Amino acid sequence: MGYTSPRLRKALSRNDSPKNVPYFIFFNRIPKRNRNLLILSYQMEPQAKVITEASKIQPNADRGDRFFYGYVLVAVSFLLQIIGWGAYNSFGVFFNPLMNEYGWSRAGISGAVSVSFCMYGLSSIVLGRLNDRVGPRLIMTVSGIFLGVGYLLMSRLTSLWQLYLLYSLLVGIGISGTDVVLLSTIARWFTRLRGRMSGVLKVGSGVGMLVMPLFTNWLITAFGWRTALFVMGIVALILFIGLSQLLVRDPARRGLRPDGEGRVAAEIGPAGESGFSLRQVLKSLQLWLICTAYFLLLVCVFTVLLHIVPHAIDLGIPRGGATRVLATIGGLSIAGRFIMGFSSDRIGNKWALAICYGFLCVSLGWLLLADRLWMLFVFAIVYGFAHGGFFAVMSPLTAEFFGTASHGTIFGMIIFVSTIGGAIGPLLAGYVFDLTGSYRVVFWGLPLISTLGLAATLMLRSPARR
Repeated sequence: MGYTSPRLRKALSRNDSPKNVPYFIFFNRIPKRNRNLLILSYQMEPQAKVITEASKIQPNADRGDRFFYGYVLVAVSFLLQIIGWGAYNSFGVFFNPLMNEYGWSRAGISGAVSVSFCMYGLSSIVLGRLNDRVGPRLIMTVSGIFLGVGYLLMSRLTSLWQLYLLYSLLVGIGISGTDVVLLSTIARWFTRLRGRMSGVLKVGSGVGMLVMPLFTNWLITAFGWRTALFVMGIVALILFIGLSQLLVRDPARRGLRPDGEGRVAAEIGPAGESGFSLRQVLKSLQLWLICTAYFLLLVCVFTVLLHIVPHAIDLGIPRGGATRVLATIGGLSIAGRFIMGFSSDRIGNKWALAICYGFLCVSLGWLLLADRLWMLFVFAIVYGFAHGGFFAVMSPLTAEFFGTASHGTIFGMIIFVSTIGGAIGPLLAGYVFDLTGSYRVVFWGLPLISTLGLAATLMLRSPARR
């Protein structure tokens, strides 16, 4: 199964003692692309033995298992993204029913969303750290309980402080696992295919944004907003708890290697994991440039998501048409997530992020002119593509720059900083609207903010150059 190196053969032909002679063993069963990983140095005993390293690492072709479990994780995560982010990003549809029933201001409702997003960011650091240690199954089960119970209790909402308690606390904690935990897990299961698999996973949230606003609007129209929230809670509880039982932290837990390129014995530990700790990267300019880029991004993103439906209604567009604009953003984000996820594996995550920022700047400039339904659909198409691409690139970018050893913790840190922007944007937009009666000032500021984010992205230095 193997052969001794020329150096060993030469030593033995001179009758040298084989003891303490280092040699190398290659195995013909191992693909050539993996042999450089399998060069092992041994101390020779009086009688050389052939060591079957294939018992520790085996190519997929030899074990007869052609299906990689990582794809199951992608499918499960895809479904969890549809449920979690589809419901969360549909909250703008509830603005007008809540304002009409209780007379609450947009700033008041936006404030609950902002606090919820801050809770999402804070929880992401904790859950990312926990995922590095214990894995995703338990975390996502508990997240599903928080998310489902939050929506169920919101169906009995009567006061603004209850909105802050239930949506900001319970839903904010519940939604936090759907990005940092799932994307960090996928980053460990895939190396060569990391960008495209992250993109496929994030297509789920795009599908959710396409389907859930329409479904939620239908529920509100047919049965009322309380029933809509109750249904969302039941669905989240059942599917989150059930699907989470299929999640596994890393391929080594199932005796596999990333990308399905081989099998590794359980005692070897997590295969292919390397990188920096959070303490190390806190001193890195690259970390803070990434945090800045995503902070500015989420100022724009969540301002648009929370206020595009009320803005369209203010322009005289029926609620159904306004909801279709939000759904179009979700639909085009599917293409953005898929295309930019695949592209990032080829052109690099930095340039994929820069391209997304270019589309964002163009779309926000167009929004300043959009005052008809067709113009808002054009905005939704361009913006939706950029929106999807941003979130497909985020996790692979973190892994590319900082590795996977502490990916959950570092990724959680980036999410936390960015969610501060996501909290500030909608709250400030609602406050400015209450003061001026218009989104004009807000929409003039968004192109400037996105340009600053593009500048931060272009300042990033590729890991290969550092």
